[in-house]
Amino acid sequence: MSKALFPPGFIGSLQSEPGFDEQSFVAAHENEASVSIRLNPFKPSDIKKGAQVPWYKEGFHLEKRPSFTFDPLFHAGAYYVQEASSMFIGHIFNYIKPDGEPVKVLDLCAAPGGKSTLLNSLLSNTDLLVANEIIKTRVPILADNLTRWGTANSIVTNNDPRDFTRLKGFFDVILVDAPCSGSGMFRKDAAAMDEWSQANVVLCHQRQQRILADIYPALKEDGYLIYSTCSYSHQENEDVVDWLCTEFEMESINIPVQPDWNITVSRSKEKAAYGYRFYPGKILGEGLFAACLKKTKDSGELSAHKNSGQQKLSAKEIELVKAYINDADNYYYLKVADDWLAIDKHHHESLNILHKHLYIKKSGVRIGKIAGRDLVPDHELALSTIINKDAVLQTPLNYDKAIAYLRKDNLVLNTTEKGWSLMTYEGLALGWAKLLPNRVNNYYPKELRILSAQPV
Repeated sequence: MSKALFPPGFIGSLQSEPGFDEQSFVAAHENEASVSIRLNPFKPSDIKKGAQVPWYKEGFHLEKRPSFTFDPLFHAGAYYVQEASSMFIGHIFNYIKPDGEPVKVLDLCAAPGGKSTLLNSLLSNTDLLVANEIIKTRVPILADNLTRWGTANSIVTNNDPRDFTRLKGFFDVILVDAPCSGSGMFRKDAAAMDEWSQANVVLCHQRQQRILADIYPALKEDGYLIYSTCSYSHQENEDVVDWLCTEFEMESINIPVQPDWNITVSRSKEKAAYGYRFYPGKILGEGLFAACLKKTKDSGELSAHKNSGQQKLSAKEIELVKAYINDADNYYYLKVADDWLAIDKHHHESLNILHKHLYIKKSGVRIGKIAGRDLVPDHELALSTIINKDAVLQTPLNYDKAIAYLRKDNLVLNTTEKGWSLMTYEGLALGWAKLLPNRVNNYYPKELRILSAQPV
């Protein structure tokens, strides 16, 4: 991509940005973006990997882009396809996360789920992740990606940032990966070039301030705000961090980086706050800005919440459901309509509080419905890490049959087993099928099935 193919005025706008080198930047955009994946630590697998991402040990570059659609391990949640620069958020979180103390984390602008699954990888069962998406139509892909990740300590919400103002001091860490002018994604998304303009940079700056002002009360005193964009413009980056430090009680945190990572460490004009810039041509990844700030003042406490409408659940049904769960006594069980759900019991009260204030789309793991004396298992249970695999049949599939299953095609299996069975590939679950005497009923969700033609 030559300099002339960038939006008018774009290269000129970057000349004074910290660490910008026009020659290496333009040259990098003449080549395809690198491909990288991040492994799921909860679902170990044998995946061919390339060079490690320097700032994140579970991130790896691939030598070439495979067809992820036709990799059953992708559908099983063994890894997430994420560009390398974004994994720096994990490096920040590892640095600020307190040892041994449960934390509540909010990913405010979470879809499609890359940074949510990244944060979730760094949490224990007693930690809670709330992944929020403002745009309703983007919530399903966020929920699907967290389902594939498999844990029971996440909640998906669909709310405007202002709705979180009521949750005073609730979160220990908030990530705001803010909507931005998108210049850091030019190499991966050519359409972003058509939308870029200096006027749009200004509009994004104003929107970012509004989002951050709305979310500020929900962060507790001594909690951390991680702010990131995929923009190179100082108006959306260092200027926003300066504004946060000026208008609110926040101080900049210096995140250690290695010199050979080639990350540009910037300092904001007014407050000398630390920022971290990623430029294609200097790093093997896309454009990113990130900063971390600590809140130094209390915004007040969340009012006490009493849940007087606690569900009365059938003890027999609970015992039936618990048979499908590993360490079943470690979970809180609830029903939404006819569906049974499980979430780590440490998050029972948090779930009640969030239910009062937010629109919840997914909580923990959906286990299934009870029909008579049997459980009709849900796809979320199949992909979860909490399922008791000793309680269910498992049917291993080779590659061709796994793809047929993921297409929701008819399966012909050489088995005498009957009943609900996990369909697995290389030891990881793909979903459910029901084995009958003369056929196999494929219960892979139709909205997730592979529709495209397999590459030759």
